[in-house]
Amino acid sequence: MLRKGLEIGNKVAVLDDVLKGEVTAILKELITVKTEDGMVFNFNENELVKIESDQHELSKFSDINNDLLKEKMSQPKKKESLFKKQNQEVVMEVDLHINKLVKTVKGLDNYDMLNLQIDTAKRKVEFAIHKRISKIVFIHGVGEGVLKSELQSLLNKYPVKHYDASYKQYGLGATEVYVFQNKPE
Repeated sequence: MLRKGLEIGNKVAVLDDVLKGEVTAILKELITVKTEDGMVFNFNENELVKIESDQHELSKFSDINNDLLKEKMSQPKKKESLFKKQNQEVVMEVDLHINKLVKTVKGLDNYDMLNLQIDTAKRKVEFAIHKRISKIVFIHGVGEGVLKSELQSLLNKYPVKHYDASYKQYGLGATEVYVFQNKPE
């Protein structure tokens, strides 16, 4: 007997992913789920949650009576800018921590994560060069130093100067990049 009472035909959602589907088979703790697009996956029971009602169906009956919640929902969300101003200079901050780049690391190995981080850094450097932004701060953390050394290797391919960012402001885990700007012709 399963703890969650899952049975064949139940609608389920995967906890750490964006998958939903229907239980098609149960073998001990291994549950087979067929997703809405026809893919079949196996999960442990603790990775699934039973969906009692469709969320869309539930939301059309909801009534918000809480004044504080109404007020909070009516306020526009402030999007945090990637740019900071220091002494009248625009500085682009880029956090390369993997949890800031993807919603879940499920299915990614260290090689994939590092490539994603380096590709992000490459895009940001090229964007800064194109948009004539003179400073970028890459926040990479301390760790074992693999990302930092790969980042430095990437930066050596561009017309930039790089050095450790302000310890006072970022700690040990950040690299500041100065982008050389050519005068427009």
